[in-house]
Amino acid sequence: MKRALLNRLAHGVLLAACALTLAACGREESSTSGAAFTPTPEQVARGRYLVKAADCAACHTAKDGAPFAGGAALASPYGTFYGSNITPDKDHGIGKWSADDFYAALHDGNARGKRLYPSMPYTSYRQLSRADADAMYAWLMTVKPVAADAPANELKFPYSMRFGMALWDVLFLKDTLPDASAGQSADWQRGRYLANALGHCAECHTPRDVFGRLVDAKPLSGAALGRVVAPDITPAGLAGRGWNGADLQTFFSVGIAPQGSAFGEMYPVVHLSTQYLSKDDVRALSVYLLGDMAPAPQPVKAVAADTAQLAAGRSVYVAVCAGCHGLAGEGKPHVAVPMNGNSTVRQADPHNLLVAMLDGIDTQHFAGLESMQAMPAFASTLSDDELSQLANYLRATWGGQNANVAAADVKVLREPSH
Repeated sequence: MKRALLNRLAHGVLLAACALTLAACGREESSTSGAAFTPTPEQVARGRYLVKAADCAACHTAKDGAPFAGGAALASPYGTFYGSNITPDKDHGIGKWSADDFYAALHDGNARGKRLYPSMPYTSYRQLSRADADAMYAWLMTVKPVAADAPANELKFPYSMRFGMALWDVLFLKDTLPDASAGQSADWQRGRYLANALGHCAECHTPRDVFGRLVDAKPLSGAALGRVVAPDITPAGLAGRGWNGADLQTFFSVGIAPQGSAFGEMYPVVHLSTQYLSKDDVRALSVYLLGDMAPAPQPVKAVAADTAQLAAGRSVYVAVCAGCHGLAGEGKPHVAVPMNGNSTVRQADPHNLLVAMLDGIDTQHFAGLESMQAMPAFASTLSDDELSQLANYLRATWGGQNANVAAADVKVLREPSH
């Protein structure tokens, strides 16, 4: 709590300084319209692919809303951001934007004179080539226009002072992002572009400092951004949870692998983006994440645990989990993923495991005919003690992690406001 408060105060000090520095500045000029833009059919088709690869729909399409008409909410410690309308509607979307305007938004965070917040990941999109940005613009101009305004951002003071972002950009905006893996192969180079630019993986999986900038020293090492924590996806982090290149490719293409299924914020990433990548790009993305010299996946290690404690957890598991996940944690196809060797169970931090137990997981529809049934939420049916016992049983039996989850850990996550 204290650290979170200090972080917010530090953000406030920075943005207040921005306000004082820029208070006398007028509105920025819009970028020039540039020459007439006449895309080719090939450019439009390429743009459609790139918009999916960049996962634009996840933030710019509200649940049950028109495609790319905005309104998707992104909760943060600073308030709630809403994805904007990026259909070619001239009054509510980007219909009056030129290709130059679109590139300036992606590259500089400058939306025709209005500074964007990094909730729009221009800090990653800055690495996009001009040719790819133009192709994305070409396809978006073919989307059905929607005459609808996205809700206004609901940000706390002083974060609501948008013009303070100009100083933030001067201080923190960089042309490249650091790599978490090493390589030189063609696949690694392509995967680097897919992960760091188009896929903007760092925006969720790299921790941020008190000023909201990505911590260069810890690329892709995991970050507590939302209700579900983005895990460590460095080569060591992935190998430590049993991932190899083939399983990563299956996960990105289908959404389910032997290590588990995509859930939380990762579900729409697979559902709207990575399942549409070509086989070559899926392979390249996996190569980049693990590196050219991929570390060997680590087996689940044996851990010592209190027998009585595990017996209590097993009783809970048999009563409420085994029917779907199997007595031996083997899972059931099209019903529930295995618990034995599950990547979430193998995380050192039990946060995501506890959140899944408390909140449940909605029905998941993946590529082809693959799907997983809904997992019920146990927040109202299991006590803090029971959930901690269950977590410890899973972690010690099938995750190779210490059985050190306390009832107090569950209580904190049961009350998200904390």
